[in-house]
Amino acid sequence: MSSHQGRVVVVTGGGRGIGRAIADAHAAAGAAVAYLDHDASLADSVAADARMRGLKAIGVAADVANFKEIDTAMKRVAEALGPIDVLVNNAGISPKSGTDGKRALAWEMDPDEWRRVLDVNLTGAFNCTRSVLPGMKELGRGRIVSTSSVAGKTFCDIVGIHYAATKAALIGFTKHLAGEVGPFGITVNAVAPGRIDTPLMRGTANAANDAVKAITPMRRFGTPEEVADTVLFLTSDAARFVTGQTIDVAGGWLMT
Repeated sequence: MSSHQGRVVVVTGGGRGIGRAIADAHAAAGAAVAYLDHDASLADSVAADARMRGLKAIGVAADVANFKEIDTAMKRVAEALGPIDVLVNNAGISPKSGTDGKRALAWEMDPDEWRRVLDVNLTGAFNCTRSVLPGMKELGRGRIVSTSSVAGKTFCDIVGIHYAATKAALIGFTKHLAGEVGPFGITVNAVAPGRIDTPLMRGTANAANDAVKAITPMRRFGTPEEVADTVLFLTSDAARFVTGQTIDVAGGWLMT
């Protein structure tokens, strides 16, 4: 029997990069998976690809920053697949300035950009979590995993202050929520990726990425699948007594 047989999993930002790898890994492990993305055509496309491989998957479109959209989307997932017992808060943005892939410095940042990053990266995680928690409490079980970053633990000069602030906040979010929902059989954890080879990473200047590789003990970038493997562990029964933790998946970069 596959490790996640019978589970219903929602992965936000599931259309590409780390999110798609996480969703694919759960589907391959036997779960019914909702690939949730703001891009409807992308969500439908990646879910269709999973179904072509004999996996159980649907695509769902919603903006994580909009609670009403998310609540409607989660109800649709529950109707199509069954009660949701795994949520992966992966959706996130990291805007860069201009064509050279550099971050905006704090004194140059547009306040609208600041607000949008907080809305997606942090409030989005709250919105999704808020929507699924009543159902998880009723089930008496659940797994919630959020994608933070090593940039949420220490200074990282290739991301903006808005991104770092949200990723640090997700670590606090994880610890506090774990304390609140532990009595209901729900675990809450996070992963903190380093430089992972994704479209988001490739939006950063090449020189900056090369500099990171040079100081990463494993001397390479990570893969989305390596992050997915860690999330798969955290949502499995093997991690049933692990909660409130943030696990780095960074090849030793920015060890704290």
